[in-house]
Amino acid sequence: MTSEGWSMTTGHQDNSRLTRRGVLLGVGLAGLGGALAGCSTAAVPYGANEAGVAEPGAGGTPSGGMTSGGTGSGGTASSAPPSAPAQTTPPASEPAKASAPAKVNGTVLGDASEIPVGGGKIYTAAKVVVTQPTRGQYKGFSAVCTHVGCIMSQVANGTIDCPCHGSEFKITNGAVVTGPAPSPLPAKPVTVTDGKVVLM
Repeated sequence: MTSEGWSMTTGHQDNSRLTRRGVLLGVGLAGLGGALAGCSTAAVPYGANEAGVAEPGAGGTPSGGMTSGGTGSGGTASSAPPSAPAQTTPPASEPAKASAPAKVNGTVLGDASEIPVGGGKIYTAAKVVVTQPTRGQYKGFSAVCTHVGCIMSQVANGTIDCPCHGSEFKITNGAVVTGPAPSPLPAKPVTVTDGKVVLM
């Protein structure tokens, strides 16, 4: 084998590697561009939940923040009136209407009748588990395991169970019953309104 033959083979391999690298780099950049293009540029209210909906009583926008009526540039204050966040709560005269259905503030998860006494239900999309330790007492917890972030799989025998490594948490307070989870499930505020479980 001559040194020229070896040189040609080496050169060909380097060009092949550069081409593969170029292709992988191009694919990576195209994927990054697609991910960035999919990001929303819409203004999200201060104190909004994961769905971008303003939580009731979140306290409005911080000074220098952007609101739907403001410019949001350079820390300028919003042009929305200061009373705008208070409009999310009904006026004091409204609750007197007996015929109007109660307005639900928060995310409706499902029917309260679906949650058994002494058990619970996992709402995977909302990453929340709601339990009913005793009749009429509803408790909400994060459905994300505090060990490595798996979503809970079942509520059984008084515990909320993680499928990944076997962690179990109490349905009454989210405390760890069986590890390896290092800490309890964080509480989530839930209420029952007109027979519906609502995540506040």
